[in-house]
Amino acid sequence: MTSTSCDVVVVGAGVAGLVAARHLRAAGLDVCVLEARDRVGGRAVNEPIPGTDHVIEMGGQWIGPTQDRVRALIDELGLRTYPTYDRGRHVVEFDGVVRRYRGRIPWLGLLTLADIALAQRRLDRTAGRLPLTAPWTAPDAPALDAQTFDEWLRRHVRTDGGRRFFRIVTEAVFAAEPEDLSALWALFYVGAAGGLDPLIRTTGGAQQDRVVGGTFRIVEQLAATMPDAVRLNAPVTAIDWSTDRVRVTAGGREHLARRVVLAVPPPLAARIVYTPALPAERTRLLAGLPMGSVIKVNVVYDEPFWRADGLSGQANSDVRALNTVFDNVPYGGGPGVLVGFFEGAHARAAARLSPEERRRVALDDLVAYFGPRAARPVAYLERDWCAEEWSQGCYGAFATPGTLSRYGAALRAPVGPLHFAGTETATRWAGYFDGAVESGHRVADEIVAALGAVPRPGPVGSGSAADVVGG
Repeated sequence: MTSTSCDVVVVGAGVAGLVAARHLRAAGLDVCVLEARDRVGGRAVNEPIPGTDHVIEMGGQWIGPTQDRVRALIDELGLRTYPTYDRGRHVVEFDGVVRRYRGRIPWLGLLTLADIALAQRRLDRTAGRLPLTAPWTAPDAPALDAQTFDEWLRRHVRTDGGRRFFRIVTEAVFAAEPEDLSALWALFYVGAAGGLDPLIRTTGGAQQDRVVGGTFRIVEQLAATMPDAVRLNAPVTAIDWSTDRVRVTAGGREHLARRVVLAVPPPLAARIVYTPALPAERTRLLAGLPMGSVIKVNVVYDEPFWRADGLSGQANSDVRALNTVFDNVPYGGGPGVLVGFFEGAHARAAARLSPEERRRVALDDLVAYFGPRAARPVAYLERDWCAEEWSQGCYGAFATPGTLSRYGAALRAPVGPLHFAGTETATRWAGYFDGAVESGHRVADEIVAALGAVPRPGPVGSGSAADVVGG
């Protein structure tokens, strides 16, 4: 088996891993990035729109205000952003009625709107009290973590309409149902974004801007700064580690290093064989961080006909499978594109359909929102992120009840020479590109501080630091 040596092995060539690698290389360290896929990017990927020169985002795509780390990176890489189309009336189907409205929330009745406002105030206030670096240390953390977010909502949301509203929000933000995730995790997530409004708004919120050419340009540009460091088609299967050295097995090769950065989703980190085994606290933490469920759909039309009808292209529903939709027309114009999401239980149900049946469901829902022209697309693109072997879901991981209060202290703590990155470990904008950038810089700083004057080791069982070829 061929062996190579370096200072740091980074596992995963998504935003977090590539940011960490770039930071470490700037500090003068020799870095190797191992990526299981045949491409960089992780949960960011573009696809060409058939018959055009445009591409469309099939993974993460939006950037919002206060996401300062990813914005600084975009500027540094010479990329540009542009606003998500947000003019005209939005569409909502709620309690069996389709409405068109302007503003943040549609008219749902006085009692329901008052209930939503009071519940959001309590949600934001409770989230704002949590220490973002360690929410599990809050005095009420054990009680919050012992309940699902659904249980929390049932205690604090009085109307049936209010509960349906927060279910739509939960599915759209977490790609999960309120009964799936810990109330403590949901509140931390809200606090990490600065409140609920920044999570759900377009202008002024997390969906405000897009990157010209797609967010894949971020990882593409990062990888281009270190082409010699990135190795594709190299899934990591085993990590042998001791206090000051690591052997990483990937794609039929061994990589010997002083430190490892694990920048992959928690379920993938849990699949690697560690020798010695990870501490029980870390193992149980990983087991309690499943991924959300999403099928992302981009439906292409010859023109954005909804704009002429005075519509923004944004739609939500409390019953439809494609329950969140946005205008996704490429920068500079081009064909009309609506992007929609099957999320949570809707995604799992849609995944059991044939591609033709799933397409029919998506188009039927778009027709309900935007009229009969939505039934006649010129192209249909979809990606089931739960079927992605090296993602296991989207948008990010979430904590199940009991996980954070018991094992949260292990979330960012290194284990010997193993360091843990990924947007789920961020203290601000966890689950977003900004959180991934934060985590990449954090682990790089940890490693630079830890290595100091530690001598670079040779291959395990050898006194040489040179590359070694074995059988």
